Amino acid sequence: MQGATFLPPHRLVFALLIAVVIAGCKRAAPSSLLPTPPPGMVYVPGGTTRIGSTSGLPQEQPVFSAEVKPFFLDIHPVTVAQYRAFVEATAYATQAETLGDSAVFDFSTGEWSLLNGATWHHPFGPDQPAAPDDHPVTQVSWNDAVAYCEWAGKRLPTEVEWEHAARGAKIGGPMYAWGDSLILDGRYMANTWQGRFPDFNTGADGYLTTSPVGVFGATPLGLTDMGGNVWEWVQDWFRPYSERGKPHQPTEESTKVQRGGSFLCDPAVCHGYRVSGRGDSTPETGLCHTGFRGAQDVPVQ
Repeated sequence: MQGATFLPPHRLVFALLIAVVIAGCKRAAPSSLLPTPPPGMVYVPGGTTRIGSTSGLPQEQPVFSAEVKPFFLDIHPVTVAQYRAFVEATAYATQAETLGDSAVFDFSTGEWSLLNGATWHHPFGPDQPAAPDDHPVTQVSWNDAVAYCEWAGKRLPTEVEWEHAARGAKIGGPMYAWGDSLILDGRYMANTWQGRFPDFNTGADGYLTTSPVGVFGATPLGLTDMGGNVWEWVQDWFRPYSERGKPHQPTEESTKVQRGGSFLCDPAVCHGYRVSGRGDSTPETGLCHTGFRGAQDVPVQ
């Protein structure tokens, strides 16, 4: 063919090898340039995410898309030991301690009540065992969670960020942060309610209340406890997705969003440990099944 240039076979093979190496380096470059997360946190890539569920509860609809910037997120909920360090460093008193009581679920009656002396260190009351250091801290209000995050140089994640992370930073994905089934290969993947809520809990997953953080394994992003164990406070005021982007003036009745479900979640009642599940409570409320985890913005490179 006139004007064409042909390489000898040995040079052609060498050129192809060089091309493969260059292509491989280009593919590997982005991961090698990812920001290093602070200790105890993971990097969550940004991008377009889908929030909500067409088959979930009405409060999870309508489904919408959102753009998320990359951010860092705590690997697990803040533990009792971590919260103690904050209290000892600042002499902070939680709202439950100031008010003198907090909300506790009574397993014998299946009802909620305000219990005197229920606090973050004794979440089921002063006559019950202290909360273990490696369990998620509970009986902290939204305001208490914000105070801790400010001390730690963090913030609460937004609702969109939380669900984006639970979905593995992907559009769509499985029902739960770990897959489509609560039980995989005979092993429970989260700390939830087994039995019939509120009548009886078999404790088949090994825990009747909170469990140590991380005991049920990690998601592909390296996060733990993104379903079950404790509900987690996030930044947002709770309101219908249809009102997203509209002006909002909170009132005394306004509530803050909680995500992730808890050890009290029965699929027949709330099924809150799905990635799209939503809960809510007033920002001053402490609960025996609610904690939080922190987030951080990724510094601009």
